[in-house]
Amino acid sequence: MIRGKVWKYGKNVDTEEIYPGRYLVHFEPQEVAKHAMEDIDPKFAQRVKAGDIIVAGHNFGCGSAREQAAMTLKYAQVGAIVADSISRAFYRNAVNNGLPVLAMEGISEQVNEGDELEVDLESGVIANLTTGAKWQTKPAPKLILDIISMDGAIAYYKKTLK
Repeated sequence: MIRGKVWKYGKNVDTEEIYPGRYLVHFEPQEVAKHAMEDIDPKFAQRVKAGDIIVAGHNFGCGSAREQAAMTLKYAQVGAIVADSISRAFYRNAVNNGLPVLAMEGISEQVNEGDELEVDLESGVIANLTTGAKWQTKPAPKLILDIISMDGAIAYYKKTLK
């Protein structure tokens, strides 16, 4: 179960906006985290709290398949991404880095910036604790849950391929 404050963004949030290419020379997690969402929300990295949830419109993570876009959100301690739809490349990069992601058509119209959400990847239930509303979406598959629970694909495969 993931619980956090909503940071709301629109549709077509590009990986360049999530983690600008000018910072691709940085590899230290703390340095990478400083630049999360910088081009669309310059104060995000300073204000986001561990476990907070990004809610966005269609096509979150479109653009370049750069893995650093998912990594910067993970390093910034974002609890989950919930969007109307998520780019396939971003989805895989997020899962591979242990960052929970869930798609639910219309979610961006149902919540407001600052609402508190509870997201259950296993059941697919999303609850708005601020308004009392609840929604059901397709749960994450077991393999995805396992990879996320082990903090990413490298740890998952190291353990399961022994």
